[in-house]
Amino acid sequence: MKMIIDGKQVDASNGEVIEILNPATGAVIDTVPAATEEDVARAVTAAVQAQKIWNDVPMHQRGAILTKFVALAKARKEELAQVLSQETGKTISEARGEIANIFISFPAFIERAKHLYGEVIPQGIEKNQENHIQLTFREPIGVFACIIPFNFPCDLFDQKVAPTLLAGNAAIVKPSTDNPLTLCMLTQLLVEAGVTPGAIQILTGRGSQVGNWLTSNPDVHGITFTGSTEVGIETYKTAAGHLAHIALELGGNDAFIICEDADLDLAVEETIWGRMYNTGQVCCASKRFIVHNSIKEDFTWKLMDRVKQIKTGDIADDATEIGCLISEKAAIKVEEQVNLTVEQGGRIVHGGNRHGAFYEATIIADVPKTADVARDMEIFGPVVPIIGFDTVGEAIEIANASIFGLCGCVFSRDAKTAWNVARKLECGGAVINGASFFRSFEMPFGGYKYSGIGTEGVLSTFDEVTRTKTIVLKNIIG
Repeated sequence: MKMIIDGKQVDASNGEVIEILNPATGAVIDTVPAATEEDVARAVTAAVQAQKIWNDVPMHQRGAILTKFVALAKARKEELAQVLSQETGKTISEARGEIANIFISFPAFIERAKHLYGEVIPQGIEKNQENHIQLTFREPIGVFACIIPFNFPCDLFDQKVAPTLLAGNAAIVKPSTDNPLTLCMLTQLLVEAGVTPGAIQILTGRGSQVGNWLTSNPDVHGITFTGSTEVGIETYKTAAGHLAHIALELGGNDAFIICEDADLDLAVEETIWGRMYNTGQVCCASKRFIVHNSIKEDFTWKLMDRVKQIKTGDIADDATEIGCLISEKAAIKVEEQVNLTVEQGGRIVHGGNRHGAFYEATIIADVPKTADVARDMEIFGPVVPIIGFDTVGEAIEIANASIFGLCGCVFSRDAKTAWNVARKLECGGAVINGASFFRSFEMPFGGYKYSGIGTEGVLSTFDEVTRTKTIVLKNIIG
């Protein structure tokens, strides 16, 4: 598969390629170009020129073009899902669900874009302004780098590319090196739908090189990044060098608080949904299970029984419920983190075994609140560390001790207790009686502390990809 620069499918200027593997089998699926610095510079130059042309396309036509893209994607939805499953290690059912989100997200962003009205500040609102009228407008920022991680590549393509283009910007997509194939296909469909050549492009290659060349280019005016906190901070520093606008959605170590009066059966089902989906590789997955000591044992046994029912097997089988991690390297890291948690006082009561890129659904009981995982160690895999507490205040203290603040959740039958906990959690989103793994396309999604800057969603992304201009009609009255 090839990159897309200036509307054309191209190889790297030096001809180098990167093999893309199926992490479940180790088989080579395809290759992609390893972009050079020259390739990146050429893409940015094309984007600068194309953005001006694309911005002149009326909003209703931009919406019609992206609507055509949705139709093209729908016609190839099974092919897209199969590629996504193979290159990511997702189950085919999860891959189909992610592709189906295209048909929710793009229309929603299109509708929102049609209602990005300005405001009028009439004369006389403040003293000495009796003769003037002020009008505000939303304008594009320019060229955006859309940095997309491996775990939900299509969902984040939707979240970043749709509003970026609809606002009149140019978008240069940088997918993960591990699984860029589906995003190459989607980018080509946008070109076929009629997006101005150069206004949508995709560059493949190592993030440490291609990502840095892209984000450090002074003609990249905005960066929307989803990934690790460490890389996000470095990208923030790079953006500051040329004052690029930046939005960061980073790591999380979400707290899942189960109060003494909680519905344990509900909590168990939400744990399966909120921790095992995508094999636990979810930024807003619940990752710290903070359970009242009086019910901790009951919760643990119920969860063990439920985890045993999860269907494993071939990711291409519709019945399979959990896949593999993105790579064997990622699975080894999870294995090391579980071993560390055991060394720090935890006790494995289920799972704990790795087979290549597969890591078993694992439950760790008796995790002390001093353990790394109870604070800042984010385990990106299907692992449930259970930490006990005695009072609601202690649970909140444990939850807020982390440097992260993406999302969180609380389970209680008492509405007042649940509300108070949700309000006191230091995070960007809190779910009551549901897992923290909750992200609608409409809601503003983003975190506190080291979990990021800015938000994404139909309600808020246009604030991140536009700037406000005020035009003053001076002395127009009188």
